[in-house]
Amino acid sequence: MAGERFSIQVAKDYLKFSAAHFMAHGEGRERLHGHNYRVSLRLEGVLGEDGYVMDFALVKDLGRRLCRELDERTLLPARSDCLSIRELGESVEVVHRDGSRFLFPVSDVVLLPIAHTSAEELAWFLATRLKEELGSGMRQGLESLEVGVAESTGQAANCRVRLT
Repeated sequence: MAGERFSIQVAKDYLKFSAAHFMAHGEGRERLHGHNYRVSLRLEGVLGEDGYVMDFALVKDLGRRLCRELDERTLLPARSDCLSIRELGESVEVVHRDGSRFLFPVSDVVLLPIAHTSAEELAWFLATRLKEELGSGMRQGLESLEVGVAESTGQAANCRVRLT
């Protein structure tokens, strides 16, 4: 099967997280709201000698761990150009350009290295985290990974990351 490309996909019911967020840009922002996000993972590459692209069990475990990091948290974009985010003791203060102010307990927040908490940027964040988790000991023959983040049924964003 030389030259053939294979892929595996994992989209289990437990690959999900519930989180609050709001989109902020320019002079406006959405109201704080939440989603029950669903995550799908896809890895593509050549077949190994063992007949796998990658073991499903490993992919499922990594996906669960990544979802757990975001579950029941408020997602904040650390790279926003219109939000000021700072830690004040046990709280995180978020101030938008329009003057609106939020105060969250530190334990309820995840600061993400993104500019917006859109499904697209969440998919990018999870894809880069999955790539990190796979690490340099990544299975030979993996060529790309793709992460899908669905905000609701029929509404999802995907990010594909090349590994080679």
